[in-house]
Amino acid sequence: MRTPLAHDRIIIDPKICHGKPTIRGTRTPVAVILGHIAGGDSFEIVQKQYDITPEDIRACIGFANDELSRLTFAPTVGAA
Repeated sequence: MRTPLAHDRIIIDPKICHGKPTIRGTRTPVAVILGHIAGGDSFEIVQKQYDITPEDIRACIGFANDELSRLTFAPTVGAA
């Protein structure tokens, strides 16, 4: 289930960044923001670099969480 925050701020449009999820009103992919946060950049640094809000960053995190929560991993039986 998508969070309301992510739903309002994250868009997927085939005409923008080849359909990759981006922050609404920008051409900034969610994956780029997540990469910066995972790499240790602070919200403040990311905000300044991409001219986005803390809510945009949280929406990226929420979107990723929603997408990952749909995945199921199952071990392959008999794999060596």
